[in-house]
Amino acid sequence: MDDVDLRLVAELRRDGRASLSDLADRLGLTRATVRSRMERLMLRGEIAGFTVVTRADVTAAPVRALMMIGIEGRGGEKIMARLSGLPAVMNVHSTNGKWDMIVELATQTLLELDEVIHRIRNVEGVMTSETNLLLSTRKAGRKPV
Repeated sequence: MDDVDLRLVAELRRDGRASLSDLADRLGLTRATVRSRMERLMLRGEIAGFTVVTRADVTAAPVRALMMIGIEGRGGEKIMARLSGLPAVMNVHSTNGKWDMIVELATQTLLELDEVIHRIRNVEGVMTSETNLLLSTRKAGRKPV
């Protein structure tokens, strides 16, 4: 991706519903150029899709957290599968560095979050963890949700 592609992607992250004309104006390009670049980025897989974040997505479970997990041995796939089955678990990411996994959690209350954390800590193979509450979320130029 060149600089123009990167700027186009940044504009789409800010407003995925922007018209081709608006994008062209913001980037100083023609509509045809914007359209062809978007098509090329989609064909190459650089743009995998478009999504919508609704109010319900962020208010249905107002208590959100990231839990970093250190595991013992080679049970990562089994642990990931087990955690993915918990209703409060939104996503499970494998990672490198100090932590083996990062788990995105969402619950209605802090008490529910505490219960989920204790449940995860009792999963066989989970050796250590650290949990951080998410206070606000900003996404590429959007207002906090």
